[in-house]
Amino acid sequence: MTSECLFCRIVAKELPSTVVYETEEILAFRDINPQAPTHVVVIPKAHYPDVASLAEADPALAGAVLAAAAAVARQEGVAESGYRLVFNTGPDAGQSVFHVHCHVLGGRSIAWPPG
Repeated sequence: MTSECLFCRIVAKELPSTVVYETEEILAFRDINPQAPTHVVVIPKAHYPDVASLAEADPALAGAVLAAAAAVARQEGVAESGYRLVFNTGPDAGQSVFHVHCHVLGGRSIAWPPG
């Protein structure tokens, strides 16, 4: 955990969040600025700056993040209709919190490309 990291502070319960799923290794909570009717952020409790560093350092934990995202999609009722998983890696991709996180988006059509 790093004391400057927003998500580490959420894991430590120093900041509030609406938790929807939790295991010993994973925390999932509602995004405070939702981009879809279902928008949940799934993170490992351990700090890794991005998905590439997580995959390299702990492939099993990376798999646990994906499994948790699928569980969240089922729990939120979007697994049947479809959902998107998004990992932003680096500033050019729009990553603003440098603690690996997966966005689970669903509840409406979010086909790519839009239109």
